[in-house]
Amino acid sequence: MARARLRERVVHGMFLLPALAYLLLFFGYPVVKNVVMSFQQYTAATFYTGSAPFVGLRNYAKILSSDLFGPALLTTVLFTVASLLGQFVPGLALALFFHRKFPLGGLLRSLLLLPWLLPLVVSGTTWRWMLDTDSGVVNRALRDLHLLSSGVPWLTGTSQALVSVILVNIWVGIPFNTALLYGGLQDIPAHLHEAAKLDGAGPLTTFRHVTWPLLRPVAGVVLLLGVVYTVKVFDIILVVTGGGPAGATETLATRSYELSFEQFEFGRGAAMGNVLVLVSLAFALVHLRANRRALNA
Repeated sequence: MARARLRERVVHGMFLLPALAYLLLFFGYPVVKNVVMSFQQYTAATFYTGSAPFVGLRNYAKILSSDLFGPALLTTVLFTVASLLGQFVPGLALALFFHRKFPLGGLLRSLLLLPWLLPLVVSGTTWRWMLDTDSGVVNRALRDLHLLSSGVPWLTGTSQALVSVILVNIWVGIPFNTALLYGGLQDIPAHLHEAAKLDGAGPLTTFRHVTWPLLRPVAGVVLLLGVVYTVKVFDIILVVTGGGPAGATETLATRSYELSFEQFEFGRGAAMGNVLVLVSLAFALVHLRANRRALNA
């Protein structure tokens, strides 16, 4: 009997080995390598000399004491919070809208996923053209409607540029929120809404006391995934504004990219990447604690 159990465990372990090897090779090794690089003076010369001297916490001290770190951290927080609110609220509204059956509802849901399915470089390039101050269709439409006499510097104004990249990220993220929240609504038993309707509850009361309590776990997952994804967004910013103007849209993610692949300070870039991971964990822990308090209330 004991030998049979041992054999069964060995067989189970053999099935797990390929997945474990994949995780260690493609996830574990890059993470460990990034942490090691953050404690080294790893530059472009390292590829030729093979020498990467150990510098301890010097890379972290340099990036944290830099004049660019504070503004980049603030921009990251503003970008993340504004994007989450702008994605979740319309995503929830659209999920509730599509939860009702109507003709062509499935087709419209499929079309809604297009912004999420498009490559981010394509989306960013398209929005960069649309938001161009002189020839962009957005400013042209505003002038044709006589809402503005001159074009808005969407990409060249220090305050407008951050709003622009937030709007682009919201446009990309709404379908993701809608799809997950719609799936959560589908799992809510229909008879609960019917019972609430028979009791005389209106749409708002039904949503507050029936829909939202049952949808809250899914909403928590959506927000958590949104935080993890949004904090590390750099491709949209890189394509639309390049981190400018004057660093107005530079986040921790774009700063890490700049250090590694423009200044070729791979050690400091790795350190900034690790700081970005810690910021993501901080956002996630705050959200999980708030969600736990809401569930216990």
